[in-house]
Amino acid sequence: MEIHNKLNQIRIRNNSTTEQKKISIVSAIVIGVILGLAAKLLDVQGINPIFDAIGGRLGIWIFVATLLSVFSYSPKLAALKIFFFFVSLLTVYYVYTVFFLHFFPKREIIFWGICALISPVCAYVMWYARGYGIISSLILSFPITALLSEGFQLRHAYLPEHTHYYLIPILMGIYLIMVIVLLFIIPKSPLRFLIVLPISIVLSFIMIYFNVLGHIFGGLNGFL
Repeated sequence: MEIHNKLNQIRIRNNSTTEQKKISIVSAIVIGVILGLAAKLLDVQGINPIFDAIGGRLGIWIFVATLLSVFSYSPKLAALKIFFFFVSLLTVYYVYTVFFLHFFPKREIIFWGICALISPVCAYVMWYARGYGIISSLILSFPITALLSEGFQLRHAYLPEHTHYYLIPILMGIYLIMVIVLLFIIPKSPLRFLIVLPISIVLSFIMIYFNVLGHIFGGLNGFL
């Protein structure tokens, strides 16, 4: 009960009907299916590599999952939405890969399957990013830190064809836009970015210095 009261001080759950919850979950599934199919269809030769470079990295999925989480009625619903979002996304992506492209990337399927299993916990916590207090600001800094870290390391990105390296500044610009959107859309107070941004910058320096994302995700889905 004490923990529940402390969490309510950060953010109070919104009342929602069963119908609203069902619609919310179904919407997350539909978004996952659409994005999973789009990511796979754009992962082909002849498509502008900027699309594959975005869909094949962590940033866009962190961005979408963060928005789906914080704009939910409750942390439990956020957890359910993100779980079904990633399950539907990965199912479409890898079913297409296996049955239409006749390729079975076992390592990637296992890894992202594990990510899907732990995603509800992350979503539950992330829901409180749209709340009040320093804890809320700290939570919001996590996805922004990941975007800043990966976006900065794009300067060393490998694109399918060497002639496409001119796209790197564009990719970095897209990451910057995602950071700005999270900073100004999620907080209920427009001045909270003055707290969130410095925390995110410090954490991103730490992650870049120790190459945290590279050690965890290196060699997977085009990550550096």
